[in-house]
Amino acid sequence: MPSFRFELRCEGRVAGIDEAGRGPLAGPVYAAAAVIDRTRAARKLLRMIDDSKKLSHAQREETYEAMIVSGVVQFAIAEASVEEIDRINILQATFLAMRRALQALAEQPEVVLVDGNRAPPQLGCRAETIVGGDAHSYSIAAASIFAKVARDRYMTRLAEAFPGYGWERNRGYGSAQHLDALTLLGPTPHHRMSFAPLRAM
Repeated sequence: MPSFRFELRCEGRVAGIDEAGRGPLAGPVYAAAAVIDRTRAARKLLRMIDDSKKLSHAQREETYEAMIVSGVVQFAIAEASVEEIDRINILQATFLAMRRALQALAEQPEVVLVDGNRAPPQLGCRAETIVGGDAHSYSIAAASIFAKVARDRYMTRLAEAFPGYGWERNRGYGSAQHLDALTLLGPTPHHRMSFAPLRAM
């Protein structure tokens, strides 16, 4: 379960950053930054916040809304487009989305906790990387939920405009249905053409 132990090691305002959608064949990559007011966060809310991958779809949606309603979590969500992913590669696009999310916060932090082992350059503040951070830090876990829910909602809307690929279920990942649809229907403007197997198309 997450805790505030990493946040408590830092001086000043601390934000957590995480991404969603690095691996899919379609759709943008999302990132979110989250700052939790530790002095006001209710235990009930904190018990809901966890690594987004460990939560069900319904739990993520409930926690997403609960964090917003609570008023104790400041957050911002950003993305990097498919065109940017294809132009600068998925890692750099992920870093770009993370910088955008951080810059969109109403108040900038002094320290950023980043999920993973590499921090985006040019954040404008000190960064600390935490491998598996969404399972260890409340701030990163909150960011992971914001990014995941926002991207899932976007892919569900996109599936309505581009039926057949199953994006409302696979969220753009290379499921059997998605791969079969690529063979039958071909790629869309929302596919990452720099990713295999799309490069061959």
